[in-house]
Amino acid sequence: MPKTFLITGGAGFIGSAVVRELIENSDHRVVNVDKLTYAGNLESLASIADCPRYAFIQADICDAPAMQRAFADHQPDVVMHLAAESHVDRSIDGPAEFIQTNVVGTAVLLEAARGYWKALQASDPQKAEAFRFHHISTDEVYGDLAEGPSSSFQLPASSSLFTEETPYAPSSPYSASKAGSDHLVRAWQRTFGLPTLVTNCSNNYGPYHFPEKLIPLMILNALAGKPLPVYGDGQQIRDWLFVEDHARALIKVATDGQVGETYNIGGHNEKTNLEVVQAICALVDELRPKTSSFQLPASSLIIFVADRPGHDLRYAIDAGKIERELGWVPQETFETGLRKTVEWYLANREWWQRVLDGSYQGERLGVV
Repeated sequence: MPKTFLITGGAGFIGSAVVRELIENSDHRVVNVDKLTYAGNLESLASIADCPRYAFIQADICDAPAMQRAFADHQPDVVMHLAAESHVDRSIDGPAEFIQTNVVGTAVLLEAARGYWKALQASDPQKAEAFRFHHISTDEVYGDLAEGPSSSFQLPASSSLFTEETPYAPSSPYSASKAGSDHLVRAWQRTFGLPTLVTNCSNNYGPYHFPEKLIPLMILNALAGKPLPVYGDGQQIRDWLFVEDHARALIKVATDGQVGETYNIGGHNEKTNLEVVQAICALVDELRPKTSSFQLPASSLIIFVADRPGHDLRYAIDAGKIERELGWVPQETFETGLRKTVEWYLANREWWQRVLDGSYQGERLGVV
């Protein structure tokens, strides 16, 4: 039976992938609530914008009356909360905005959801029983897995992957704000009985990724013959998850997950940052047009720059729980997903050019 999904941050990178997946591959209805900050781009939803099962509300999750109206007007069955400030470097430069959106905004949304759910218990107990609030978080709340003095938290030697039981030890203002929002969601479930679920994911990549993040930045700089800056020695390890695989996992959790549970979602693709950049270089060399003005090996553009403050050394997700309990497994390997990503950026110059020059939102951005 079709459900109504209220998705916050649905114009962002992961959110837009979830919206496209729901509209293109199900009969569900989608209400997209997005403030349209720099990272929100409605052009990422152009393919489904005219679908009668899709609606868009421009609103800030910190605006309590707007959130209450969204619930009252659209009567959602499922909330998928993706709206967040998410760039670590930006959180170091300006932590307050991350606390406001990620912590305060989540509290406002939880209260709007709780009021709506309590009213449903009186008016439509069956709909109230089926209601779900799914909070989407990050593996960065766990800190890092590295051994040695740079590690933010020393796990036992036998622990080589983040599990759902790994203690929280966030390192950056971004990850600390996401940890706070995770705790709020669990508190609303424990204290008020709100039917919540939490997922923590590894690094996402794929089409429509904002060009300040590692993979799209390296693709576009390599195509333009610009330097490819790598933090420190490039040996930081991340587990990479193709965004469309993540979208499918999130929908699976929202519809079939157990209330009160946490599910880690990972791609089984641990790579050092340097390995990722080198793989991008090889694909750009292979796939870029032969008429490109820059034809030297892209790897010649790699430079090493001062490391990020508090940089976590290794993230790696144990996704065994979601695989065992819900039957989700990623469809893409890192190699297939990265090739699809590079091919997409080569084929969609207009999308990323409008992001780089700011015309997608009517102002210029300072993106390298």
